[in-house]
Amino acid sequence: MSWKGFTKGVTRTPQTIKQRFNLGENTKDAVYIDAERRFQELETETKKLHSESKKYFEAINGMLNHQIEFSKGVAEIYKPISGRVSDPNSIIPEGNPEGIRACEEYESIVRELLETLQPELEMIETRVIRPADELLEIIKVIRKCAGKRQHKQLDYDRHRATHQKLRDKKEKSLKDEKAMYKAEAEVEQATQEFNYYNDLLKDELPKLFVLEREFIQPLFQSFYYMQLNVFYTLHERMQGINIGYFDLTEDVEAAFEKKRGDIKDQVEALSICRFRATGGKKPGVGPKPGKLALEGRSSTPPSRRQTLDLEGPPPPYASSLSPKLNGTSAIGRANSTGSSWGAAAKAKGAAPPPPKPKPSRFSQVPVAETATALYDYEAQAEGDLSFITGDVIEIVQRTANENEWWTGKVAGRQGQFPGNYVQLN
Repeated sequence: MSWKGFTKGVTRTPQTIKQRFNLGENTKDAVYIDAERRFQELETETKKLHSESKKYFEAINGMLNHQIEFSKGVAEIYKPISGRVSDPNSIIPEGNPEGIRACEEYESIVRELLETLQPELEMIETRVIRPADELLEIIKVIRKCAGKRQHKQLDYDRHRATHQKLRDKKEKSLKDEKAMYKAEAEVEQATQEFNYYNDLLKDELPKLFVLEREFIQPLFQSFYYMQLNVFYTLHERMQGINIGYFDLTEDVEAAFEKKRGDIKDQVEALSICRFRATGGKKPGVGPKPGKLALEGRSSTPPSRRQTLDLEGPPPPYASSLSPKLNGTSAIGRANSTGSSWGAAAKAKGAAPPPPKPKPSRFSQVPVAETATALYDYEAQAEGDLSFITGDVIEIVQRTANENEWWTGKVAGRQGQFPGNYVQLN
């Protein structure tokens, strides 16, 4: 923007604000407003036509190129990783020669199809995209003319308001008379310029709309027939594919299942397909802590990983560890509560006496709190503390609820363990 244009923009700013908020007198031409609305729609739809036709052109090219790349990818999967110890088929020259041959045939057919369709796609470029682009260039020129008309309207309303203000002034000085004479000249010039652009657009925009309809009709017809030729060629060539690797006589889904066989079951049977990133239960691991203990453990720091299975109740204790009530094993992990664990501890009998604490040098030093393990516990995740029945555990941190995770030490090792696996001494 030039300096002259900038100064004009600053001068028109007050009138632009008045027009936007409908303040004061603003010139309104109903005929031009309707023509401007239709022109705006024409501009929007022409941009959309240009954009969508270009996307269609790129989509057909992209579809065929993706088919070629797809066949290359499948062929690479069929080929063994020659010379690699990790590939059991590395000694075989070709892993699936029939499949590789089918991929090569399919790729050659798609390449030939791409060459066949190239003239049709170029016609879309020349008969649809390029004319739409030319129409957009014409619309840009008309849009610039409409902008010029808008500026002249602002000048016309601005000079007319100034002239009206001077004319309504009761006592006019010599300076006011000169200003009024100047304002009259500016109003006359602004009126001529505004009427020129306003009448020009009102007269020629309807003619543009008629020409636009005549332009769109052959454009749409050409696009329709070109699209029909593209789809017909695609259908005819794909229908005529005769690759022995594919059985086209069967239903698509049935042929797929027949080719696949039991490969899915074999893959799912591999241990690596069921790999869990978190630590899981190892074979021979003892009973897990109850659900209440898991809920209490949620207060541990975020870095700790939860490794216990929450989907179902934990299994009951083994008969060698479960206390007998009335001759039957009555305690199960699925129904474990704080009271049942206390009853289990009492029913099991007195725990072996803990070792005597070391004598303190000073009387004010408190004696460490200890607990005796009622059951074996093997660490389920990093940070857990493993112990066996009868171990004396030094309590580092614990809560008042035995159905939560406590922290303790045993044999120089420190970690977390379920509080309902031990009994405080």
